[in-house]
Amino acid sequence: MQSREPVLGALTWSAVLMAALSGLLLGGCGRGQQPLAPPVPEVAAVTVRAQELVLTTELPGRTSAYLIAEIRPQVNGIIQKRLFTEGSDVKAGQVLYQIDPAPFQAALDSARAALAKSEANLPAIRSKAERYKTLLAEKAVSQQDYDDREAALKQAEADVQYWKAAVETARINLDYTRVTAPISGRIGKSNVTDGALVTAYQAMPLATIQQLDPIYVDVPQSTTELLRLKRRLEDNRLHQNGKDQNTVKLILEDHTAYPLEGALQFRDVTVEPTTGSVVLRIVFPNPEGILLPGMFVRTVVKEGVNERAILIPQQAVSRDPKGNPIALIVDAEGKIQQRTLTLDRAIGDKWLVSSGLGLGDRVVVEGIQKVRPGVSVKVIDVDASRKADAEPGSPSRQTGKAN
Repeated sequence: MQSREPVLGALTWSAVLMAALSGLLLGGCGRGQQPLAPPVPEVAAVTVRAQELVLTTELPGRTSAYLIAEIRPQVNGIIQKRLFTEGSDVKAGQVLYQIDPAPFQAALDSARAALAKSEANLPAIRSKAERYKTLLAEKAVSQQDYDDREAALKQAEADVQYWKAAVETARINLDYTRVTAPISGRIGKSNVTDGALVTAYQAMPLATIQQLDPIYVDVPQSTTELLRLKRRLEDNRLHQNGKDQNTVKLILEDHTAYPLEGALQFRDVTVEPTTGSVVLRIVFPNPEGILLPGMFVRTVVKEGVNERAILIPQQAVSRDPKGNPIALIVDAEGKIQQRTLTLDRAIGDKWLVSSGLGLGDRVVVEGIQKVRPGVSVKVIDVDASRKADAEPGSPSRQTGKAN
């Protein structure tokens, strides 16, 4: 046992010396080599260019009839017959209800008879008045007798006029027994049936007619948006292009586009105090009757034309800790710089930039996570790559055809 311990100790020290020698040799070799430089990161960028852009605003609205007429009787009576089909289209002047005309016909006949009686008495009274005038000149009658005859003549003439008016009133009332449509349009359900008693100018309408072609769309617009639009026009950031400015598109409740365009008729001059908005009234043609009163729709209203709009992909914009939108650009020296942006709105998959970028700036859209401000990068121009891919004979196009 005593002879083995010195042998093991010698082996252990030999191993330690060999390991130390190996470390020194490797260290000496490493001092002669230079460390490898990190690779330059690559980023994809787009070049900022100005373009003409038509700015629109999508606003909710509700349809309403172009004309509405509530049908009410103008005389008292019993409904003899309803002369229309509920839900059908009617024409102006079409008879809708017939009220029992018998009492009104009798009143007209009575008034005509009274008029005839008054007209029959008038010539004799006029003749007598003229004779008394002659006799008065000869002093054969007194002035009082003449005045009595003259008054009788005027009374007879007034009676004739009175009964003429009575005849006209009776005729009008008789005509009112035929309840007609004041406008053309689509009539709804009837609130009365045959045999119902109606009164003149009653509160409940007999039926309602609505003209649906054309049709109104009423759209509320906030005064904030209205003032913002006005400032843009004053600053020449937007230009309105005449008649085309008033054209409006419509999106239906099922998210489909209405095939016909409307025209902006006017903006209301009164602000609704509860909502802080004004109403835009738009007229849409509705020949097929697709639009019905009370439907919720969305309108695309043109604000104007921005002739120098700057659009960048949404993926190029991020947020700083305060929530401000920022973007990274590549300067002339190939280094990353950070810009704080002012965004107007989203246009599809892009942001409309109001300030923070200039024409010709190269905005990083891919590789943002790999870089920071001040770092040198290698730039791949996205627009140039797409243009090359679109050229005939390019590898990408040939691959696409092969697939």
